[in-house]
Amino acid sequence: MSLSQWLSIATLAGMMSLFIWGRYRYDVTAVISLLSAMLVGIVKPEDAFSGFSDDIVIIVGSALVMSAAVQRSGVVETVLGFMSARVQRVRSQLLVLTASVGFASALIKNVGALAMLMPAALQMAKKNETSPSVYLMPMAFASLLGGLMTLVGTSPNIIVSRVREDMTGQPFAMFDFLPTGFGLLVIGLIFLRFGYRLLPRNRRGVPTLGEALNISDYVTQATVTAGSPAIGETIASFQERHEEQVTVTSLLRGDMRGTVHPEVHLEEHDILIVAGEPDALERVIARDKLTLAGGKKDDNHSSDEVGVIEAVVTTDSVLIGRTAGRLLLRERFGINLIGVARAGETLTRKLGQIVLRAGDALVLQGSVDQLPSRLRQLGALPLAQRSIRLGLSKRGWLPLVILATAMVATAAGLVPVAVAFFAAAGLVVITGALPVREAYEAVEWPILIMLAALIPISETLQTTGASDVIAKQLASAATVLPPWGAVALILVSAMAVTPFLNNAATVLVMAPIAAVFADDLGYRPEAFLIATAVGAGCDFLTPIGHQCNTLVLGPGGYKFSDYARLGAPLSLLVLIVGTPLILWSWPL
Repeated sequence: MSLSQWLSIATLAGMMSLFIWGRYRYDVTAVISLLSAMLVGIVKPEDAFSGFSDDIVIIVGSALVMSAAVQRSGVVETVLGFMSARVQRVRSQLLVLTASVGFASALIKNVGALAMLMPAALQMAKKNETSPSVYLMPMAFASLLGGLMTLVGTSPNIIVSRVREDMTGQPFAMFDFLPTGFGLLVIGLIFLRFGYRLLPRNRRGVPTLGEALNISDYVTQATVTAGSPAIGETIASFQERHEEQVTVTSLLRGDMRGTVHPEVHLEEHDILIVAGEPDALERVIARDKLTLAGGKKDDNHSSDEVGVIEAVVTTDSVLIGRTAGRLLLRERFGINLIGVARAGETLTRKLGQIVLRAGDALVLQGSVDQLPSRLRQLGALPLAQRSIRLGLSKRGWLPLVILATAMVATAAGLVPVAVAFFAAAGLVVITGALPVREAYEAVEWPILIMLAALIPISETLQTTGASDVIAKQLASAATVLPPWGAVALILVSAMAVTPFLNNAATVLVMAPIAAVFADDLGYRPEAFLIATAVGAGCDFLTPIGHQCNTLVLGPGGYKFSDYARLGAPLSLLVLIVGTPLILWSWPL
């Protein structure tokens, strides 16, 4: 081997060692590797930052923005709520949850789909008095499998598409991954439907600060507006339609005050004092077109600057013994009070008339820039661990329509993928479906930095010929294997590496090697590239190999060893089923 080839392989080995060591975050490791590659001369200074303009970075960043817009719309949650209301058994609920997150992951980033549906799983676990561990890890694994179905479902698919374009002049299309990905998802869902029994049933997540303070039901004030489906319903039927997840504690209408009879019919302009968990209140207000008290944004602030935060009244707060109305929170502080919770008590008065106490939990809306300083002034402690979206506006189906248009445009070959998804991301911001602030927050900048830094390093494997050397070694070992064995070898190699590297980094390293490996054996490269993407996307053995696995670690109360209990047989199933699926879809 030449010196440049040795240096390329040494840089790659050093990078993998840093990833495995874990001393530095993956984006920092990628930057260190890029600097090292420039220092030893295998990456020219003028090529060092070519990765930042690569289509891969544009597509992944745009897909993250689209994922956040779809998640914010609440459409998927609404559909899931409709389905779960008709499914009562744990095994059936598990199938609904895993299927929902699996198919959602084909359209949006899998970690976003999982985060969006986790609250529903936690609610089901609470309702069934079972451990969330029954649902969460299967959902995480289903999200990984679902991401394999489309070009934008997961980063590895985007990367192997670019490698194929470099080799053959033609990238993978939007749904070229569907036959393999869909087959693996279906098999995976069937396995998870029964295999969840391998998980311990006694795992419990670590209590959040909100749970430790015994914060459960908030009360909020909402007005029945024209066109609301609640008009004409009795209070009892209103609560029953919402599965008793919320309670009308008081109704204010003209001279009518206080608690009313369950058979009272609701009318337009009625003011309801409604109690329930934040997610339930949000769903009821959105579905029934109720107007939230205090929910109007301050005219001095754009929608991009308005946020919602949950806070607890401390023992030395100026709020104690006073009402929001008396304090003139909106006029003096620019803050709207849109929810109050008090442990062990059901509140029935209008929000502005509730005398606040130490320990009360408040939902406050105001300028994101000013909320922290306002909370300090008021003597309230923010609960950063709990996500409250109550009072935030949504754009319903618009993000899904924009996403579907982008996918159709790319599938039909009308525009390149990068252009279609960049335009889609721009449209959801322009139309207000996703505020600019949230769009920037949705972009996982460490992932983009890592991709941009690793792309030039990955290219050195080809420019120095190092990928040829590694591939020839693999090919010599694979000469005794049948064709399916060669594909399985690449699939196993990618699955073995991805627990230690980020899945995108795994593909950047493995894809060029797999392509040369296929050429040395005299096969077409597509099956081997797909095998690389599938292997990199299927890390079921550790909680650290993929964000989805990490996300459920705490809430599910899992131990490190729990992942292999369910993940090892699923990995074997992916290998056994995935290899023939890949060969059937992409003949050699």
